[in-house]
Amino acid sequence: MLSVWFRVIRIRFLLASVIAVSVGLALNWWQNSSIDLLDMLLTFAGVMALHASVDLLNDFWDFKRGIDTKTKRTKMSGGTGVLPEGLLKPSSVYRAGIAFLIIGSLIGGYFVFTDGILIAIILGFAILSIYFYSTKIVDSGLGEFFVAVKGSMIVIGTFFIQSGQINIESILGGIVVGSLSSLVLFIASFPDHDADKSKGRKTLVIAVGKKKASYLFWVFPLISYCAIIVGVSTTLFPLLSLISLLSIPLMMKSGLGLQKNYDAVDDLVPYMSSTLLFGRITGALFVASFLIDI
Repeated sequence: MLSVWFRVIRIRFLLASVIAVSVGLALNWWQNSSIDLLDMLLTFAGVMALHASVDLLNDFWDFKRGIDTKTKRTKMSGGTGVLPEGLLKPSSVYRAGIAFLIIGSLIGGYFVFTDGILIAIILGFAILSIYFYSTKIVDSGLGEFFVAVKGSMIVIGTFFIQSGQINIESILGGIVVGSLSSLVLFIASFPDHDADKSKGRKTLVIAVGKKKASYLFWVFPLISYCAIIVGVSTTLFPLLSLISLLSIPLMMKSGLGLQKNYDAVDDLVPYMSSTLLFGRITGALFVASFLIDI
């Protein structure tokens, strides 16, 4: 049963939030040579709980709307399959999603008490956007934007909790992480195009069409790379942050693969996986650059 819950929470996708928190922590360590361990552990716990909440609620709403029964499930798209297979009750998944949302909110509430209004703003955005993500937000075509903002806010919030300030470095770092996270959601929406469209969803791929959308792939890594290059060129980031560009070959493989296979689900899966790997490697190298350059 535990393995089923891990499956519906999508444990491996939680790594995106781990990287986002790690960027905020690493940036603070590079600048201030300090880490508050309790705040670090609570930040990880709160962000993981909120991330789990949005994944659980997304699975619940996709099942209730009949999207998961109309799309072909792959290891990268089409939901977890837990509810269509009857492995868990929809009500149980919904309650778990709300429980994680409450846990994350309570931890966030602690930081509102200790760190003030900025955390309250970030937390308020997180709670509302998580609850309405699978209905109002995705139906309005704002899914990719939400994920980008979410990733950015995790970095900025983590850095603020540790340092007590927001600076240009944390904003640029947030842009790097947010763009990478949004890219993974973007490419995973290609196989779900028809099912999403039939049920009223409006992803970026639906808005512009699969073929045109395949060319938009390059925009996401370009934003991340440009933020890193700007940070290095203005000495806001260490020169070593350029090691993040070592992921360019993987990015090229993923983007070119998408352009050739955007309308073939089975053939696209390896490139969705390589896109996920690209985002994780780029983020990990970015984190490492701050920790090594001491």
